[in-house]
Amino acid sequence: MTAEDSIFLGASRKPDDSYQQAERLLLKYANRHGLVTGATGTGKTVTLQILAESFSNAGVPVFCADVKGDLSGIAMMGEAKDFLLKRAETIKLDPYEFQEFPVIFWDLFGEKGHPIRATVSEMGPLLLSRLMNLSEAQEGVLNIAFRIADEEGLLLLDMKDLQALLTHVADRAAEIGTRYGNVSKQSVGAIQRNLLVLEQQGGEHFFGEPALRIADIMRTTRDGRGAINVLAADKLMMNPRLYATFLLWLLSELFEELPEVGDPDRPKLVFFFDEAHLLFDDAPKILVDRVEQVVRLIRSKGVGVYFVTQNPLDVPETVLSQLGNRVQHALRAYTPREQKAVKTAADTFRPNPEFDCFEAITKLGVGEALVSTLEAKGIPSVVQRTLIRPPASRLGPITDAERDKLIKESPVAGQYDQSVDRESAFEMLQKRAEEKVKAEAEAARKEEEQDGAEGRSRWSLPDFGDGGSSAPRTSSRRTTTTRRRTSNRQSVTEAAVKSVVRSVGSSLGRALVRGILGSLKRGL
Repeated sequence: MTAEDSIFLGASRKPDDSYQQAERLLLKYANRHGLVTGATGTGKTVTLQILAESFSNAGVPVFCADVKGDLSGIAMMGEAKDFLLKRAETIKLDPYEFQEFPVIFWDLFGEKGHPIRATVSEMGPLLLSRLMNLSEAQEGVLNIAFRIADEEGLLLLDMKDLQALLTHVADRAAEIGTRYGNVSKQSVGAIQRNLLVLEQQGGEHFFGEPALRIADIMRTTRDGRGAINVLAADKLMMNPRLYATFLLWLLSELFEELPEVGDPDRPKLVFFFDEAHLLFDDAPKILVDRVEQVVRLIRSKGVGVYFVTQNPLDVPETVLSQLGNRVQHALRAYTPREQKAVKTAADTFRPNPEFDCFEAITKLGVGEALVSTLEAKGIPSVVQRTLIRPPASRLGPITDAERDKLIKESPVAGQYDQSVDRESAFEMLQKRAEEKVKAEAEAARKEEEQDGAEGRSRWSLPDFGDGGSSAPRTSSRRTTTTRRRTSNRQSVTEAAVKSVVRSVGSSLGRALVRGILGSLKRGL
């Protein structure tokens, strides 16, 4: 094991409290993934920093998140400090040289680095459902919407495209439901409300074009060092679900785009997932299965994934079993859950007969860690109590002026700064709606012209119950008028006869009534 084919992590502590043996991570097995854990303030960030430095010097590009802003100092030359020099002397790091590293700063919000964007299509319905915390029924509707977009050639690039697509699906709910299942307007409305929340949390900055090219985070310098891509995540951590979903999306894109390389001499890229518990908190099983699949298979693409978190219990066992290189900083064991975490961490190491892992984890000092890496043939080494080497770059954050200078001098400066809004689902559906309105207006105009050509009036008469016809009833009116005029021309003789008949009828009627009433009285 030499300096050319391995990374120097630190020196292991012997029973006499001396630090002699160098602990190294073989580059050949660096793509077998890893885990860095420990309580707050125990040295995880410095361990991440020295790993990123070492991979860069070995020609391996790195992508990592800067959660607290401390990691940005990796872009600047280190400064000699007493405690750093003392640690270098303790572990016999000679010479201890300071160095600055090639860094590209990124930021989803475009404030502390180059903007990172992805299209809605690239994100896909599964990750979007996770991002918006959709129910199973709502996720089903979102899957149907993506299917409709594929069938109709609708590009989904940004959030307004997805909003327009959902409105389109709701308008055609009855038609679509007969082909793919029920599409309720309530589910569509719930998805739209979640999209609004996501937009208010900054999602509109992430979705769009130009989308991030994987090649831009896999750059190397002319002197052969790998670029260190630092994602500004201090503001992003205010929306942890967006942070976790973005990193999982990036892993998925790496898995889909990179070719198979088998077991290279060194990784093509190393990916550090800080605050890894955010990825798995309340995650549905299908998402955990997806993470496990990506972690298991992405190794053959030459990508190493290192999870950084406080507690090993934050990572599911199915994923934990894929992590061959371990760096365990101190853990506290005050509560039953903390004791369980310490036991879990201790049980994952190959035991060392010289000390008890459970007890050692609770007594590690700042900068100390239990280290076990993969040796020849991929066998885990015996765990060693190790003092991690000091970093070569600056400890702590850089200034705003230094950051701005580095962003302007970046190899990707100007490529992602301005968003591009090309024709996509929103514009296409809007154009369809306008064409439909024009077509309906043209059809109405042609119908009106045809009516005029046939001599028909555009006015209509009300229906008075004569069979629904609104045509003029001239002939019936003439008949009625004729009858009325004929009846008015009766002779004087006819009128006298009718008068006599009416008088006789009335007298006869009154006589009959009196006779009947008189008979009734006599009977009484």
